[in-house]
Amino acid sequence: MTLDVHDWLTRRLGAVHARQRLGIEDETPQVFGKGLNFFHPENWYSAHAMLRYLLKLTGIYWYGRRKALDLRLERNDIELPHLPPSFDGLTLLHLSDLHLDMHPDATQVLIEFVEKLEYDICVITGDYRALTTGSIDAAMAGMRSLCTVLKPPLYAVLGNHDSIRMVPELEEMGIHMLLNESVMIERQEAKLYLAGIDDAHYFRVHNLEKAAHEIPADAVSILLSHTPEVYRQAAHTGFNVMLCGHTHGGQICLPGGYPLTLDAKCPRYMGSGSWRYHNMTGYTSVGSGTSIVDVRLNCPPKVTLHRLRKSAAP
Repeated sequence: MTLDVHDWLTRRLGAVHARQRLGIEDETPQVFGKGLNFFHPENWYSAHAMLRYLLKLTGIYWYGRRKALDLRLERNDIELPHLPPSFDGLTLLHLSDLHLDMHPDATQVLIEFVEKLEYDICVITGDYRALTTGSIDAAMAGMRSLCTVLKPPLYAVLGNHDSIRMVPELEEMGIHMLLNESVMIERQEAKLYLAGIDDAHYFRVHNLEKAAHEIPADAVSILLSHTPEVYRQAAHTGFNVMLCGHTHGGQICLPGGYPLTLDAKCPRYMGSGSWRYHNMTGYTSVGSGTSIVDVRLNCPPKVTLHRLRKSAAP
């Protein structure tokens, strides 16, 4: 990393956040320990090849690889009693866990798929890269291609596979990265707040207090987080909505969509789709990409259109 990028990150994030994130990235990725989970299979690279070999041995690898291209659209209404009328019907395109350099055919399917969609705002909840270390060039090339069809405004956060060194390039593409920050969105003088935190799963440099600092207590607010694992803190911070990903819905599931593992320290009902915790509505995307091995079984990839709706007061 050049001194220019280091200085850029320090100015953009502040000296403490930049130093934390860069310092953890420069350590050797841990398979055991660190992070919220004890076991981090995404950092065990020899296991990736072993799993791929076993899937080929059983004859289901190529089937699962084809199923990874079976991208689907999910529509989800989010009802909020205090939503300002001018935001009723606002639609958010939610992308997550793209892993753009993992399966080039899947990236092309995603680009062609989202180009046809109609929405007001695009949000991305992290994991642009396949591996957790190494070059970011292929992932950033994939993002540049994807951004040619995405309609602004675009907001995003980083995931546990992502390097903070991606931020300058992503922001050059027109993506507003929310790293323990919030932005105000206005419509006909009404206000809605969108916040985002840095990765809470492995790097653990998230700061919900900082992200919520400038949000009025009575305002409607939406939190972007890579992982659902901070659901309790997010709900008690006062966020109305939490959009996240990370779990892939299990990616390799038993018939009926039952995940073998979610790689997330949260209740299983939060592993995919919509859920609720106290007064906060949550949604966990199963993502459009694949991790560790480029297959999906009984868990098709998805992108989601969230529509905000004003509901009757409780």
